Formats: sequence, C-alpha cells, structure tokens
Amino acid sequence: MSEEKVRVSGEQDRSSESTSQTLPVPATAAAPPAKPTLPAAVYIAVWIGLSSSVIIFNKWILHTKDFKFPITLTTWHLIFATIMTQSMAKFTTMLDSRKKVPMTGRVYLRAIVPIGVFFSLSLMFSNMTYIHLSVAFIQMLKATTPAATLVVTWVLGTAQPNIRTLGNIMVIVVGVIIASIGEIKFVLIGVVFCILGVAFEATRLAMVDRLLNGAEFKMDPMVSLYYFAPVCAVMNGTVALFLEVPSLSMAKIYDLGLMTLLANASVAFMLNLAVVFLIGKTSALVLTLSGVLKDILLVIASMVVFGDPVSGLQAFGYSIALVGLVYYKLGAEKIKGHLGDAQRSWAEYGSRAPVMRKIIIFGMVLLTLFVLVGGVGPSFGAQYDMTKWKGVLRETGN
Repeated sequence: MSEEKVRVSGEQDRSSESTSQTLPVPATAAAPPAKPTLPAAVYIAVWIGLSSSVIIFNKWILHTKDFKFPITLTTWHLIFATIMTQSMAKFTTMLDSRKKVPMTGRVYLRAIVPIGVFFSLSLMFSNMTYIHLSVAFIQMLKATTPAATLVVTWVLGTAQPNIRTLGNIMVIVVGVIIASIGEIKFVLIGVVFCILGVAFEATRLAMVDRLLNGAEFKMDPMVSLYYFAPVCAVMNGTVALFLEVPSLSMAKIYDLGLMTLLANASVAFMLNLAVVFLIGKTSALVLTLSGVLKDILLVIASMVVFGDPVSGLQAFGYSIALVGLVYYKLGAEKIKGHLGDAQRSWAEYGSRAPVMRKIIIFGMVLLTLFVLVGGVGPSFGAQYDMTKWKGVLRETGN
C-alpha cells in the first residue's frame, strides 16, 4: 500500500513536471521589452550639428550683426549655463554623479577656480577671434590645440617628453603654418587672439587632466560645467564690466534681439548635453574622426555661409594638419587596423548596394571639386579684371 502511494505520488510528480513544461509562461512573467536606443550616428550628427551651429551662430552675431561685445556674449552663455546646471541639479537626477566628487571649499579654491580662470580666458579670446578672422582659418589654427596641450603637460610634469611624439605634433604645426601662409584675409591681431585662446585652452586641458588623474575626481562634461560655469561667469562678467559694458547700450541689445541671445545660449548649452551622450555612446576613435569631420564641414560651411575664401595652399596645409592630428591621436597600429576593417566593410557594402556605392563615390568627387574650386575661385577672381579684357577686345575689333 505504501509502495502504491509512493508510486502514485511519483507519477503525480512526473505528470506535474511534464504539465509545467508544456504550459505557456504567464504574461506577467515575461521580461519587459528592451527600450529602443538610437544609433550612434544620430548622436554624432547631433553633436556635429550643434558644435558647428554654435561657432557659426557666434560668428554671425559678432561679425555679421556687428555686435562687437564678445566678452559680454561669453558671459551671457556662462550665466545661462549656471542657471541651467543649478536647476538640473535641484530638480533632476542628471547631475547626481556630482555627489561622488569630494568637493570642499578648499578643493574648489585650489583646483576649480584656477582651471575656471584659464577656461574663462580661453572663451574670451576665442570669441574675440571671430571678429577678425574667418571661421575656416580659425579652425585651421585651432588644429594646433593637441600640440599645445602636449607641450603644457611636459611643462607641468604630467607627461614625459618624447621625441617621437614631438615629431608627430610637428606635422600638425607645419600643416597649420602652410595654411597660414596661404590665408588670403590674414589679420595679425586676430591670429594673436587665436593663439592666446589656444594657449589658455591647452593649459586648462592639461590642468583638468592632472586633476582627473585621481579616480575620486572623475566628472562628466555636465558636472564639470556645473562647477566651472559660476567661476567663469564671475570672471568674464568682471572683465566685461570694465571693457565692454560702458559702451554697450540696450539699443544694441534690442537691435540684436533678446530671442536671438536666448537661442544662442540655448544652442551652446545643448552642445554640452550632446557631448555627454556622445561620450557614452561612442568610442575614442569615433570621437576623433567626428571631430575631424566637424572641422572639415565647418570650413566648407564658412565658405558657403560667409563667403570666406580658402586658397589651394591653405587647403593643402590644413590637410597635412588633419592627417597629423589623426595620426597623433590614434597611432599607426590602430590606424592600420581600422583601415583594414573599413576596406572590408566598404567591399561588403559595395556587393550589397553597388548603385548606392557609386552615388557615394560620385558625391565625394563633387564635394572635393567644390572645395578645390572654392579655394581657387577667390584668388582667381581677385586677379581677374573684366574691364581690362573689354579694352583688349575693343583694340582687337579696331
């Protein structure tokens, strides 16, 4: 009897196991569907668009609209950024990572304030440059920022001098020198402002790198802005109070437009948000190549939007600088590996979509011709005198 009970219970256990295996899983036990994520290309496109928009927007305000108050404009950006980051810290969780940073009054004064001073100087001189130089030429000069940063890290002792690395950055410097020789609208004071801006920015980057060497001071761009924006706003505002505010009237502000100023500051702030998402969604390689692509597109946009001339010699020098920049940031081995992967991907894409591949190649050829014609056109147009040829034709007719 007992054996029958055991046998019956065993059969019940097996039947229950088989039943549980055949029954469908209840809907309540299903795992929640994964949230759809945007492809990395979207973040890259947004970052390039916002970064280019900020530069072109600032150039348009300072040069085209003749609002020659670059320090005041920078101060307004920083005040807006301070208000937004303080609000985000209070009402959202986007800046909660700041709580992990051991920020004290002493650390703030000894670390954040000095970096903020150089950040402020960098912003001031960078914006002052747009009054005197074209966007294209400014981007070419700014290609020396990695080289300047490396030299500053050597001076501060955070990196050891290396002859091979020095040779790499010299390629960038030589390319920029060639581009400067080919610059058609060369303004010395603008070049001096740009060089000072690059020097202060390089010092800031080196100081930030030294600060962030400790794991406890890891900060994303928005948290950094949360700490640095108030310091920079105070410093820029103080300088503007003495240099620009006495000659700034409300009539000039109204002529530019309050909504224009609001839109300008909003685009600059959204760029910082885009950087946060871009860093989280892409690799160092993508960031480097995206930066190079952004600089190239800015040069082209400068030619189209503002009619800035770019000579053939300038394009040649800038190409050398960009190649040196990519080589410096990635290194030979990584470049070879990525080129091999790119060739395989391009061949596979060609086999899948041969027509689209031909369209892309045709578009790249047209873009190259456009850049070359845009570079040669202004220098040719300056030498071309139609009245001279009309006189020659009249003499020939007589």
